[in-house]
Amino acid sequence: MTWDPTKYNQFKEDRFKPFADLTSHIIDKPNLKVIDLGCGTGELTQKLAQKLTNPIVVGIDNSAEMLAKVPDQTQVTFQEISITDQLEKDTKWDLVFSNAALQWIDHHEALFPKIISRINSGGQLAVQMPQQNENILNKILFNLVQEQPFASYLKNWTRPSPVLNLDQYAKILFENGGKDLVVYEKVYPIISENQNDFFDFISGSALTVYQERLSELEFHELTAEFQKRINAYFPAVPSIYAFRRLILYASF
Repeated sequence: MTWDPTKYNQFKEDRFKPFADLTSHIIDKPNLKVIDLGCGTGELTQKLAQKLTNPIVVGIDNSAEMLAKVPDQTQVTFQEISITDQLEKDTKWDLVFSNAALQWIDHHEALFPKIISRINSGGQLAVQMPQQNENILNKILFNLVQEQPFASYLKNWTRPSPVLNLDQYAKILFENGGKDLVVYEKVYPIISENQNDFFDFISGSALTVYQERLSELEFHELTAEFQKRINAYFPAVPSIYAFRRLILYASF
């Protein structure tokens, strides 16, 4: 996918709020070997490193645009590689961390056991993902791309969210040796200050998978209609968008 770091970071404070909840479950131990799957611009990877005692931290992302925004620091190593390619390596970690990235990878029934297989004995997994199947902006977009003319533009291609429900993740973690399970959904409210705030919020992420499959004119038509439907659903300003996220933690 092609990411726009400027658009994505426009709402970074809203995107960063779950970080504190997720990291609160991590048990700090000296010299942890840590990987951040889908580190984006690296700001939270750096914050994670600062919360731990003398860790060895690697942040990976397949977006050169995002990694170009990595802040100056000396505590973390960053690499341009996809999560799936990284998981093909035999390297194991004491902490596998991922904040709002795994929702872009399909087949979570196979993905999570693969990730767990890369955790050392006594290690930890901490994951946060938007609950795309429940969030209304994702629902509006998914319904829209199945309508004409967009279905024809996309040759009937859609990108259903691979995100599972809480029961399924709890089962996967437990059956793969997870202990001290923490599995919950939390609403992180976003309040609009302007008419197009909710469109701007989601356009930095969910629209990118469709942008790369459409011409410039087709994508402009899609975004215009998407924006129109969001504004019709949230006609008042201010409005609240009850943005749902999943928090998953386990030790192994």
